[in-house]
Amino acid sequence: MSYYIRVLGTENPDIHLDEILEALDQEGLNARLGALKHETPEKWTRVELRNENDKLLAVIERDAVTNEGMGKEELDEFRASILDFQPSAAAKWLNSFFDRVQVIYAFRLLPIGMEEDNYPIITTTQSYIWEKVKGILQADEEGFSNEEGYHILWQFPDDVDGDWNCAVLSADGKWENFSMDLGNKDQQKAFKSGQVPPGAKRL
Repeated sequence: MSYYIRVLGTENPDIHLDEILEALDQEGLNARLGALKHETPEKWTRVELRNENDKLLAVIERDAVTNEGMGKEELDEFRASILDFQPSAAAKWLNSFFDRVQVIYAFRLLPIGMEEDNYPIITTTQSYIWEKVKGILQADEEGFSNEEGYHILWQFPDDVDGDWNCAVLSADGKWENFSMDLGNKDQQKAFKSGQVPPGAKRL
């Protein structure tokens, strides 16, 4: 089964492939981007992301959210799925945010793309696109972020652990950011109820 990470953007500018390569170069990363033969570097819907050894790391698909098409279908699936997850305030916020989404960039990661030497190529590409389209992030078996990149919805597997940057909505509708231990059951419970967990480090 493929593993996906996504950028859900509120703007949909054309992003030239050379811009992404330049952003990678600034981080000291070498990569290659190849669009479909009938598409141009600035008007693309699908590209292959490869490392300097020409190994395929990920396939990136760009779907505009229109009345018809994959973008809208994916948003509708997200709307239906988040209702079962907590915190409920975050699910409601996401449902409202989806109304503003104009484009979805879906990264289908290959196993080699998750390797230590290659993953920074993927995350740098994702971050550059995210900066351009002004939206939120989503990852399979993790969940959604807010517009600052802090995790807001619990969709992790039961055996998750480690520190993670998260956020919950305060009573006045502002995000409270913190770092929590995902494996701590008390902190899990607090987060799911929409509270800053006890012992969490505020950011």
